[in-house]
Amino acid sequence: MTGRARLLIVGAGPRAAMLLERLLARADAHTRLDIDLVDPHPPGAGRIWRHTQSPLLKLNSMTRDVTVFTDDTSTIEGPVRPGPSLSQWIEQWREGALPDVELDELSAAEARSLSSDGFPSRRLHSHYLDWFFRQTVASAPGGVTVRLHVGAVRSVRSTSGGRYAASISNGAEVEADAVAYCLGHTERDLDAGSASLVEAAANFGLAYVPPAFTADADLSDVPEGEDVIVRGMGLAAIDLVVLLTQGRGGRFDRAPDGTLRYVASGREPRLHLGSRRGVPYRSKATSTIQGEPPRRDVLTAEVIAELASSDVPLDFERDAWPLIASELLHGHYRELFTGHPDRVTTTWADFRPVLAAHRWDDPELRTRIESVVPDPLDRFDVALFDRPFAHARFVDADDVQRRVRAHIVEDLRLRTEQRHSPSQALFIAALLSFMALAEIPKDRWNARSRAHALPVRWHTFFSYLASGPPPHRLEELLALAEAGIVAFLGPDVAVTVDDGGFAASSPQVPGRTTARVMIDAWLPAADATLSTDGALRELATVHGSELRVADSDYQGSLGRVRVTEDGRVLRADDTAHDALFAIGPFTSLPEAGAFTRPASDSLSLRQTDRVAGALSARLGVASV
Repeated sequence: MTGRARLLIVGAGPRAAMLLERLLARADAHTRLDIDLVDPHPPGAGRIWRHTQSPLLKLNSMTRDVTVFTDDTSTIEGPVRPGPSLSQWIEQWREGALPDVELDELSAAEARSLSSDGFPSRRLHSHYLDWFFRQTVASAPGGVTVRLHVGAVRSVRSTSGGRYAASISNGAEVEADAVAYCLGHTERDLDAGSASLVEAAANFGLAYVPPAFTADADLSDVPEGEDVIVRGMGLAAIDLVVLLTQGRGGRFDRAPDGTLRYVASGREPRLHLGSRRGVPYRSKATSTIQGEPPRRDVLTAEVIAELASSDVPLDFERDAWPLIASELLHGHYRELFTGHPDRVTTTWADFRPVLAAHRWDDPELRTRIESVVPDPLDRFDVALFDRPFAHARFVDADDVQRRVRAHIVEDLRLRTEQRHSPSQALFIAALLSFMALAEIPKDRWNARSRAHALPVRWHTFFSYLASGPPPHRLEELLALAEAGIVAFLGPDVAVTVDDGGFAASSPQVPGRTTARVMIDAWLPAADATLSTDGALRELATVHGSELRVADSDYQGSLGRVRVTEDGRVLRADDTAHDALFAIGPFTSLPEAGAFTRPASDSLSLRQTDRVAGALSARLGVASV
């Protein structure tokens, strides 16, 4: 492209800021480019991480595990421009090295006391993302301008001159040579199940809160002192519990014996939590590796290449899950045998071939493990870890409370005590497996795997294992259960509704729990075709095409915008737009998250750099 080019970026949250940084990393003194970003929320932080939310809400990552910068491990085509992790940034602020960063009083107090293995509030994190955005803009060469528009893009249309014109909610219109959609999680139309519950609640005079980003959920209809059924026990449910307890004036005190106690305000509802597993997501592991460095033993580069070149469409359950499960076993036991050799009766060199010779679910392998790992707490059973109460029968509701609480206590011990560092190795093995599977081209999978197994089965298992709440949140959950504010419903909870209210029951627990209020505590699935964001919905249904999958055994839709590996939007006829790009959870690219761990060759940064490279080529930005 000759002359001065113009780029419109729809969104200005973390992914958009990272894309901007990758673009500007390629620019030089000869670059002539105008960049417009449009977002109604603060740049850098965006909607999800904005400052204007409860200070009680936190990240589920430690400060040392959060960055938005490339580093020496990044396998990218663009220049590596390292920068501080969130932990390092906080330390720089403490030292007075960031004079342009002004923290509010609460965030400043938090930053002064937060350790590298602490879990920061979203509000503090918003300052880091704001600083990153401002630093990125300041890095632009003289021939590049960056302008922010406060508003939302309503629609994008092509012009007679071969450009695109975007209408913004503030009344402005922006023309551009290329458009990059960088939106995160947006609101969407209710699915059929939620819509029917809304209707039933209205008909019977009940209150129902459908799936939503918890910080934006309307909880005003949740009365104090009443029973509330909560479906979901992941991060959204934990945030919900925080807002309805501490957020209503309750507090946690540490007793002389070290036990955490909850002091109620009297404004809390009684929360009855249930889900498919019947237990919360596993606590974030805070231990560190003390044995051999983690690596991929099963999902090696050679194995991934072999899978990617298969003549037969890959099936997740048949071709991938057994390898993932075996990788998890290798990760756990490598750390146990090399980091804690006093707790096993043989060496890793002798035991590793045993693991490699057996399927993950082979009863013979279980026997061999028991013979060399004396302590049951040191053993790892993939199926039992995934569904701890799959085959349990509960005597009554009190039995559920006792056993779920005991499960949480054990999980906290395994995930936080250094002597149980195999839990950290398990997390890393899951992360390495996630990154390995992302290397397989999406069109190599069969339809069922693409529509369900990968985005649902695998993603939810990964989140359960690797993206759980900070340990103190589960300790707080135990205190709330002890105080009678929280109760557990058991696994495979089903709900019915009639004029008597909502009724929740588990097939493994006698009886049922009734309430006149129910909350579905999870983020609604990303579906661009149902998004309430006009520009995103238009992208999926007009400019681009919805990802549909079909073969002889399965057909379905993912509700995501089809894009090439470098983010170019695909039309319905499979041709790629030259100047429309998209990246984020609403696209067909593998889910990678908004930011990442340092020194991990981040998938999100690799994706973002690849899209930035394609955009740079389109706009004539200097190449590296």
